[in-house]
Amino acid sequence: MEENYLSIKNWAEDDRPREKLLNKGASVLSDAELLAIMIGSGSRNESAVQLCRKILKASHDNLNELARLSIDELCKFKGIGEAKAITISAALELGNRRKTNEVRERARITQSRDLFELFEPILLDLKHEEFWVALLNGANKVLDVKRLTQGGTRQTVVDIPMILKMSLEKSAPAIAVAHNHPSGQDNPSREDDAITQRIKKGCEAIDIRLLDHIIIAGGKYYSFADEGKI
Repeated sequence: MEENYLSIKNWAEDDRPREKLLNKGASVLSDAELLAIMIGSGSRNESAVQLCRKILKASHDNLNELARLSIDELCKFKGIGEAKAITISAALELGNRRKTNEVRERARITQSRDLFELFEPILLDLKHEEFWVALLNGANKVLDVKRLTQGGTRQTVVDIPMILKMSLEKSAPAIAVAHNHPSGQDNPSREDDAITQRIKKGCEAIDIRLLDHIIIAGGKYYSFADEGKI
């Protein structure tokens, strides 16, 4: 049953998110309680936890959907101003970066799935296209991951000389590239096929291996290497 509004400071100590985290650890808190700690307060008619439950419900209780909300979209919830919206957005971005860093630390690219796990946290929530490159050493360990370009909702322009320059500056004998399709459709376009072949030719000209080009869309991916196109 939905509780009537009561300020969090008037809740029993065991039910207050901050005290619960201190006494029992962050893992026992619900997503709504963790968000409530970040925003600090709710609105006149509901507590921070109730407000965060409402926000999560509107995002189908999916943190990935929540992360895709813009600052303006978050501010449409009564009780969420720009500062709170920015706090939520920043916290979710930190979570993505932590996941990305964990993958990088152990990342040795042996299959397309490894690339998906590397790039998916970066590209997951974007509403526009971005093109990224992973610079690899001779053992296919990740040296660095860099964004090359970003574009609109349908296509981004790829600067192939810049990819090659990055590779040479990092002394990377191999690379892999990735971009996203905000539409959720992971099949490559004619332009995707063409740019893959141009990157491959550019890499061959300076003796750099192109391991793969993957397209990430809606939690799934397409691998040019798996499809025999590289």
